[in-house]
Amino acid sequence: MIDHLTLKVSNYQTSKTFYQKVLAPLGYEIVMEVMGHCGFGIQGKPEFWLAETKEKILPTHIAFRANNRLLVDAFYKAAITAGGKDNGKPGIRAHYHPNYYGAFIFDPDNYNIEAVCHDPQ
Repeated sequence: MIDHLTLKVSNYQTSKTFYQKVLAPLGYEIVMEVMGHCGFGIQGKPEFWLAETKEKILPTHIAFRANNRLLVDAFYKAAITAGGKDNGKPGIRAHYHPNYYGAFIFDPDNYNIEAVCHDPQ
């Protein structure tokens, strides 16, 4: 449904470095960088963009799909190691559905970032 999205960040370089570490376990890498913006993707298609702004940052939640639960765990570990703040350790969130396995962190701008796997593993 969504082709791509852009997350406005307060410090481009800080967020770029953070997301390079956090998204690597999920297979995302920077596939395009243009005029102070960078696009992360898989197989050359930028889907998740970062762009610096001087505007007020508003709370946002973004969930990245993980192909298995081990990748959710790796995302969480990479995020904490990169300086993210815990907002929910990896685990089942049965209130969403019985197989919902997710982990939540706050990024440098306090965005609520999640990795989630919906498969029963």
